[in-house]
Amino acid sequence: MTDRYQCSEFMLERALQTIPLGSQTFSKSKTQYPFGVSPYFLKKGQGSHVWDIDGNEYIDFGNSLAAITLGYNDPDVTRAVQEQLHDGVTFTLPHPLEVEVAEKIVEMVPCAEMVRFGKNGSDATSGAIRLARAFTKRDLVAVCGYHGWQDWYIGSTPRSLGVPKTVQDLTKTFFYNDIESLNQLFQKWPDQIAAVILEPMNSSKPKNGFLEEVKELTHQHGAVLIFDETITGFRYANGGAQELFGVIPDLATFGKGLANGYPLSAVVGRKDIMKLMEEIFFSFTFGGETLSLAASLATLEKLQREPIIKTLRVQGQKVTDGVQQLIEKYELSHILSIAGHPSWSFLLFQDVNGYSQYEIKTLFLQEVFQRGILTVGTHNMSYSHSNDDLQRLIKVYDEIFPFIKEVTDKKGLYHFLRCTPLEPVFKIR
Repeated sequence: MTDRYQCSEFMLERALQTIPLGSQTFSKSKTQYPFGVSPYFLKKGQGSHVWDIDGNEYIDFGNSLAAITLGYNDPDVTRAVQEQLHDGVTFTLPHPLEVEVAEKIVEMVPCAEMVRFGKNGSDATSGAIRLARAFTKRDLVAVCGYHGWQDWYIGSTPRSLGVPKTVQDLTKTFFYNDIESLNQLFQKWPDQIAAVILEPMNSSKPKNGFLEEVKELTHQHGAVLIFDETITGFRYANGGAQELFGVIPDLATFGKGLANGYPLSAVVGRKDIMKLMEEIFFSFTFGGETLSLAASLATLEKLQREPIIKTLRVQGQKVTDGVQQLIEKYELSHILSIAGHPSWSFLLFQDVNGYSQYEIKTLFLQEVFQRGILTVGTHNMSYSHSNDDLQRLIKVYDEIFPFIKEVTDKKGLYHFLRCTPLEPVFKIR
């Protein structure tokens, strides 16, 4: 046990007695953070910085799995929540904030004509799928990307334990930027696919015409097109990736940055489809919880008022440009690359010289955590990331990248690794 992470490791040991994996969220668990060189619990956040329970400070490029777009403890959001707290949190009847936030989303999101709220992205994607099945009177679903923990999706992945085989068989997978893979699904199961759901972008940009072709093919076969904008919404553009790329789906799902870290998600879309929410059952005791709605209204109004999307893009571009320059400077393209949108970019590690990408990434994590950078290889930008933060990130990478190259090329990685390497786990993208 190291002194730097002593409290985190004690707390993890304690958590494992009552919490499977020691965390409520798979991506925040010990599966992603190598033991002995990682923090496991954070105590507070302010702006772009967070502090672990050992008192170590980090510049955070995880931003709560991209849920934080403005920064931790944003003053406008915090003020709105504090004011609402005095009036109450959950009531016997709806609160006007439900209407106000729904109207704001309709104003901002191109496909949104009606809105229903959930709490997690999985709520929203599952609600959208149920809507599409009700609307088309079909059962099969074509998926691309990650869409949450519910049976209808997770049954199509290696994490299918506990999902009935009959449910697994209802979901079919196609590949991003490969329109023929989707076409083959429609040919194999004609008139049976209710919905096509995909993340409009994650680590790869849509090739010219791909999203347009997906929409055309989906409608040609009578299915509903759903964009899962849980991450891209209110990050790529105020109206999401659909606004950025100019392709409007029938339904879309939002979460993450919708309320700057407060638990809120939404299903939105065409009125003729959304009206079926009156017939299916999509209902939550806390669906109209007011603190998250107050946070959302403050977040959305700030998105309209200030250059947040532009700032995420500009600051994120500085990161991607800086990383690419370092990759070229140290001739590292055989080991790593950078991909994705500037506001949500990914460091991609490669197997090389007998080392797996997981072993190389473990060394990377060990070194960045030690230097006060919190990332698992992504750069989820927030409005609060300053130029000083970005300069610090690039300075840290400038120290670590040549080190990784040297120990990898000279086959000395294990000599410097102070922990057991990460192992391959469920890959969500």
